[in-house]
Amino acid sequence: MKIAFIVGTRPEIIKMSPLIDEVKKKGVNYILIHTGQHYDQEMSQQFFTDLELSQPDYNIGVGSTTQGKQTAVMLEGIEKILLNETPDIILVEGDTNAVMAGAIASSKLHLPLGHVEAGLRSFDKTMPEEINRMIADACSNLFFVPTEESAINLIFEGINPHNIHITGNTIVDACLRNLKIAEKNSNLVSKLDLGENILTLTIHRAENVDDPKRLKNITDALLELNEVTIIFPVHPRTRKNLVKFGFYDSLEEAKHIQMINPVGYLDFLLLLSHSKLVLTDSGGIQEEAITLNLPCITLRYNTERPETVTAGGNILVGTTKKVIVDNVKRIISDTQLYQKMINALNPYGSGETSEKIVEIILKSYNDRKLIIKPSEEFISHDGWYLQKIDENINVSEYETNNNNSLIRIVFDADEVKYPHPLLSLKNKTVIIDRFNSKIS
Repeated sequence: MKIAFIVGTRPEIIKMSPLIDEVKKKGVNYILIHTGQHYDQEMSQQFFTDLELSQPDYNIGVGSTTQGKQTAVMLEGIEKILLNETPDIILVEGDTNAVMAGAIASSKLHLPLGHVEAGLRSFDKTMPEEINRMIADACSNLFFVPTEESAINLIFEGINPHNIHITGNTIVDACLRNLKIAEKNSNLVSKLDLGENILTLTIHRAENVDDPKRLKNITDALLELNEVTIIFPVHPRTRKNLVKFGFYDSLEEAKHIQMINPVGYLDFLLLLSHSKLVLTDSGGIQEEAITLNLPCITLRYNTERPETVTAGGNILVGTTKKVIVDNVKRIISDTQLYQKMINALNPYGSGETSEKIVEIILKSYNDRKLIIKPSEEFISHDGWYLQKIDENINVSEYETNNNNSLIRIVFDADEVKYPHPLLSLKNKTVIIDRFNSKIS
């Protein structure tokens, strides 16, 4: 068996690292394709070395350009590699242009695709990442979702529940794996002037840093939060706009704010582990924070990681100065709230996601479920049906007894339930997908 990993950005490499470890541990053949979407020093060979990973087998080297051209170059390069390598499955992770290009290339070549971190939705189509997620899921054959909420997103989009696997998120595996490396190799913390109340800040999203009103609100909030030491690795785009809009000097002159150059992943992971809380507009950091038992305040009005909010480890504050300031001060001063946030149950699992994913892939391969070929049987769709179930039967038993039926969605009173095979259907309402021939 051969697995092709496609990565293009730092978060993808980070989250794929424990999966690659697990594949190597199982003795499975694999290739690593790097699109080169991020092309700076940190994404060079040294980054893979720092994470104790083998160098990529292929580097397309797309670099930075318009999104359309970038995607086209990646699509062409990935297609050529896949035609040459003919892997048994392709794995992509997340929502980048590399993910979208890999998904389209796999689909067009009729090669099975596994989407790690499938089903995430912000429900905001102005975000390019949202479109990438949706396209990747439309092309996928195996869906590795972090939570039941993500699984429900997919079943409402018509995805077959039998192909959806709730595995947790590899970010947990990656944090546990890479924090050990960071503690061994990073000396960033010793170089910084850290106090007791450390707030780590990251902002980079276009809707925040390209909008002078939003950026001013965030800046004003930071200046007012002088009871914490703010460590601010400044993204190049953020720095450029802080200067452009005239906000940079006031932040640089503030005694409680340390503006530093962007730091490497391992340095940043160690910094998070020493922080009291994090203020961010990043999606991935929301996951890392709850994994590291770190209260997170998110400078956004929506999130594709709503489970972190529901769990109690994350608060959405938008970009209004007062709301930002009030929430930071409340978390710092309210011991009970702080303890509740650091003890929030991690919705993404306990670090066994990679093992689960690889086991599912190997079973699918051994059961010959990764073979994509045209149907040789007549299949007629009978329709969708809403039915109340009175008998004491679970999902698997119902589908076995009615082999032309697939339970798509389960409603328990007003609550939507994911159709786990062993979920009892007694006194529940279901949406059933029926065919006029047996579903394989």
